[in-house]
Amino acid sequence: MAEIDARLREDVHLLGELLGETFRAERGADFLDKIERIRKGAKAARRGSPAGAQQLAQTLDALAEDELLPVARAFNQFLNLANIAEQYHRIRRRRPDEPLPFEERVLGEVLQRLQAAGHSSQSLAQQIAGLDIELVLTAHPTEVARRTLIKKYDDIAACLAAQDHADLSVREKAQARRELRRLLAEVWHTEEIRRSKPTPVDEAKWGFAVIEHSLWSALPGFLRGVDELLHDCCGTRLPLEAAPIRFASWMGGDRDGNPNVTAQVSAEVLLQARRIAAELHLRDVERLITDLSMHQASPALRERAGDAPEPYRALLRQLRTRLFATRDWAAAALQDGQAPGAAVLHDNGELLEPLLLCYDSLVSCGLGAIADGPLLDSLRRAHTFGLFLVRLDIRQDAGRHVAALDEITAYLGVGRYAEWDETQRLEFLQRELDNPRPLLPGHYRPSADTAEVLATCRVAAQAPSAALGSYVISMAGAPSDVLAVELLLKEAGLQRPLRVVPLFETLDDLEHAGSVIDRLLSVPGYRARQAGPQEVMIGYSDSAKDAGTLAAAWAQYRAQEALVEVCARHGVELLLFHGRGGTVGRGGGPAHVAIRSQPPGSVAGRFRVTEQGEMIRFKFGLPGVAEQNLSLYLAAVLEATLLPPPAPTAEWRALMERLAADGVAAYRAVVREHPQFVDYFRQATPEQELGRLPLGSRPARRRTGGVESLRAIPWIFAWTQTRLMLPAWLGWETALGRAAERGEMRLLHEMREHWPFFRTRIDMLEMVLAKADAGIARLYDERLVEENLRPLGQQLRDLLSQAEGMVLGLTGQAQLLGGDSVLRESISVRDAYLDPLHLLQVELLARSRRLAEHAESPLEQALLVSVAGIAAGLRNTG
Repeated sequence: MAEIDARLREDVHLLGELLGETFRAERGADFLDKIERIRKGAKAARRGSPAGAQQLAQTLDALAEDELLPVARAFNQFLNLANIAEQYHRIRRRRPDEPLPFEERVLGEVLQRLQAAGHSSQSLAQQIAGLDIELVLTAHPTEVARRTLIKKYDDIAACLAAQDHADLSVREKAQARRELRRLLAEVWHTEEIRRSKPTPVDEAKWGFAVIEHSLWSALPGFLRGVDELLHDCCGTRLPLEAAPIRFASWMGGDRDGNPNVTAQVSAEVLLQARRIAAELHLRDVERLITDLSMHQASPALRERAGDAPEPYRALLRQLRTRLFATRDWAAAALQDGQAPGAAVLHDNGELLEPLLLCYDSLVSCGLGAIADGPLLDSLRRAHTFGLFLVRLDIRQDAGRHVAALDEITAYLGVGRYAEWDETQRLEFLQRELDNPRPLLPGHYRPSADTAEVLATCRVAAQAPSAALGSYVISMAGAPSDVLAVELLLKEAGLQRPLRVVPLFETLDDLEHAGSVIDRLLSVPGYRARQAGPQEVMIGYSDSAKDAGTLAAAWAQYRAQEALVEVCARHGVELLLFHGRGGTVGRGGGPAHVAIRSQPPGSVAGRFRVTEQGEMIRFKFGLPGVAEQNLSLYLAAVLEATLLPPPAPTAEWRALMERLAADGVAAYRAVVREHPQFVDYFRQATPEQELGRLPLGSRPARRRTGGVESLRAIPWIFAWTQTRLMLPAWLGWETALGRAAERGEMRLLHEMREHWPFFRTRIDMLEMVLAKADAGIARLYDERLVEENLRPLGQQLRDLLSQAEGMVLGLTGQAQLLGGDSVLRESISVRDAYLDPLHLLQVELLARSRRLAEHAESPLEQALLVSVAGIAAGLRNTG
């Protein structure tokens, strides 16, 4: 078994020891002894010791009622601290003889491969400068930790960094330990879980905090690294205006099935973003005013600054005044809708112009070393974040637009839009889009639902162009879904292009995506209204929930191929927006390999993708980790653009068709067709409890009903809590098994060896199977599931075993993750902390269901802590 780095082990041990001291200080030595007995019993049980399993069960069974919550909290915090230590370990100081981690050398290696493939240095520099990568931050209920605690976790990581020096004095070491002890005490005495559901504005503020505390400093550091690599490899520099990676957000704009996101909420979030952006730029400008005290300046700068003896300071004070005005106006507008004054900044050019003037002046005066200091970082931030911080996407279900237009056409006396076929809808929409008059009279009084749709469109129409991203249409299935939004936006007064993006989510929608876009691009007048590429969103969550991950992945691949062909035929640039989640069951997994496995031609220098929930914190919560992940994205998009993977052979395609057909049939036979499945799911998992716990602003369901009504996130999250991980693998076991029966193992090996798409799917399947645990899932069944439903649980665990066997046969390994022993060990060492939480959760679920407890009770609070702890331990859970 691979050894985890000794320094990481030391950090984990130190944090655990100090947390134990905190337990002892509050609850006494006996409580700490119980925690240790539970931990050691779980560790021994994992190694197959019956005595260890007995000790674990007896200690947990003997816990008093008032000990359940503290024990759950203890193991939850152990897992959070392990995550902190692992995150910090990725960016810790390295010895001179240590190799750089993959994340820090990947871009340089890609540049070398591209040069070896014949790409010139100049073309590579131009390609990087022109990349269009956008990471879209989304709020999902898998991030259960409070912002208060996240800030403390970041401070703990900073403490680990402060003590990571071999030459610390005895006094400095003691001081670092005292600081860690204080922070851990603060963590222990702070409630992990919010008492009430967050509002959409709360979620947006959480996203803004990630930018303020991490990405704001990570972005210029990342771009400095890119600039240095370009200089070393290509002899050129990254242009000042280059912003290859930008950020957008769904927080406060995603109203699909969430009645809490209203037009008023979106307007408030837009103002909050402007206020925070102004505040952050103010901090930069204040520092620059302090730094740029020199008097040498270009004639252009002196003309703007007048006769001031310190011209840079004079010019920057003017910018500071306008930033103050912008911040104060945004804050006031949040309260009373105050109109902006003359000094308020509205255009990013107004922010950039004085900064560029200072930069050019310094360079022209031979002061390039000063220009390339904090001023360069401020310029990079201004180009990337601008005055609006992130671009807000709007998302709404296609059915809401149909209902609004149905009401409108009925009012106008021209028929019922909802009853028209696609041809009738397109004729009406084209006619009204071409008509300069308004669609509705001023005295029209819509229903509440239609009024909300129209109000959202007015918010989009009134927002500055740079403040908005795209208008995404969930469950889109026809060209009229796009034109309907265009018409509603026109009616709201939109005077500029806004990308209206169909989202293809179900298996059927993905299969018809190419033909829908083909027809859309053929609609007269449509392309004339567009500015920029045709954006299309590929849904991973709902397609996987609909058909299983195997059939969904192949449908997503083929949809992208079709979209590339259609847009090329129409002479239109394509931007694919990937709606990926954190877990494998929702299209998740390492972004770098996922991007490089996309169909050839589908990336082409542009890439848009969601980053959601707890994965935002894990990937971007610390500046150093954020820099690494930004480098991974840039390197992967660059390589996928210039060295795309091979297209699959006809033989590979034919086998994938057979695999997908077998996979979807096996998946639906269980999830849709087994008469006991829904009852089993609701008894064996905490699905119903998740729906009433304060995890996020969105309801757990879009509507009442069975599994089909459940959102993809709680669907995945519930199975993850029990470690069955069913949505991520169900269907693969049958598909691979039948391929083996047909004698196709040689071809499967060939596909895994030579086709990045297939290899990535198998690697992700292997990772999730390594996290699955049939023994833990059995415990939930034995305690929570009625006797007549337990055979179904056993059947599912047998299928899990078959999936593991098929993957091992395909990889040729004796155990899962045999080729990644560090990851295997990382998962393994967490089990000593996860197992007690699973056992506690089973007991808490049983008691909660028996007593019908409510969320504010101590028992329900302990249940939620167990949910949070398991999520933290397994990481990519939602």
